[in-house]
Amino acid sequence: MNYLNIVPGVFLRRPNRFIAYVMVNGREEAAHVKNTGRCRELLIPGAIIYLQEHDKPNRKTRFSLIAVQKGELLVNIDSQAPNKVMLEALSQGLCLPGLKSPVNHIKAESVYGNSRFDFHVTAGGKEAYIEIKGVTLEQEGVAKFPDAPTERGVKHVLELMEAVSKGISAYVVFVVQMEGICCVTPNDETHREFGQALREAHRAGVNIIAYDCLVSHDKIELNKPIPVIL
Repeated sequence: MNYLNIVPGVFLRRPNRFIAYVMVNGREEAAHVKNTGRCRELLIPGAIIYLQEHDKPNRKTRFSLIAVQKGELLVNIDSQAPNKVMLEALSQGLCLPGLKSPVNHIKAESVYGNSRFDFHVTAGGKEAYIEIKGVTLEQEGVAKFPDAPTERGVKHVLELMEAVSKGISAYVVFVVQMEGICCVTPNDETHREFGQALREAHRAGVNIIAYDCLVSHDKIELNKPIPVIL
C-alpha cells in the first residue's frame, strides 16, 4: 500500500480524537488523525511524524497523519491500512494457516450473525471469516492489543466462536503496523475481557495469528508471521 504526497512534520498536540496540530514547513497546521485510538505513547509533543498532503480544496484539513517515529521504530497509525494490506496479501496468494490453498474468493465487510467481519473468503471449497485488528501499541518489543477498551472487539471474537461451532473456519488476524516486533499479546491491563475472550476463542478453534509490516514514510506492506502469546 502506497501513499502519495508525504511530507515530514512535528507533532504538537491533539485536542480530540480526530484532529492534531502539527508543524509543517515552519507553519502550524491542523491534520486529520486516521486513528481514533489513544496512541498516547506515540503522539508526544515533538515527535517526528509523516503526513499525507491532500490537494482537495473542500477538505477540512489539508493533511492526514500517517506515521510516527518512536525511537528506531516507524509506526503506521492509519487505521484503514491493516485491512488494505491484508487484502493485498490475500489477493497476491497469501495462504492462511489451516487453509490448504490460497483464497480464490474474497468479500469485504461480510455479515455473519450480529457482526460484520472484515472479510469472508473461500479457499479450496472451504469458507472462513476473518477479523483484522490493527496494532500500534508497542512496549519493549512486544505489540499489545487493544490500546483502549473494545467491547466491539469482544463481540467480534465471540461471534467468530459461534461460526466455528457451525463448522466454519474463523480468524483473528493482528496486523502490527511496524517491523521488528517479537510477538503480540492481549493487553490485559487495558481490557482484560478482550484477552479472556481471545483465549476462549483460541480454545474453541478460532485461529489467532499475527503479522508484522514493512513500514516506510510512504508505504506499508505485510511482512511475516509473528507469534501470538496468549
